[in-house]
Amino acid sequence: MPKTKNYKKLALCVLLDAVGYISFVVPGIGEFSDIIWAPASAYIMTKLYKGQQGKIAAGISFLEEAMPGLDIIPTFTLMWFYTYVFSTNSSENKQLKSKKSLI
Repeated sequence: MPKTKNYKKLALCVLLDAVGYISFVVPGIGEFSDIIWAPASAYIMTKLYKGQQGKIAAGISFLEEAMPGLDIIPTFTLMWFYTYVFSTNSSENKQLKSKKSLI
């Protein structure tokens, strides 16, 4: 996946996390918005990240939005970093180790 597409996905993730923060910003709609946003965020997470990782992230996202006080966790952004920063580096490290073992 090209890096520009990854950064567009990061911008989308930051935006989606900001939507989750609305319950803190706008008084009176907090818990009502969480009831609607929790399943919506889980569904969006499964569409953004496929496979087992997406399903696990969706479950975490749902719990984070449904539980009072946990809305401050940027679940979408953390998943982006996990997918494109930490996982990529670990696979590159494995490739480097396998090349070194061949030498």
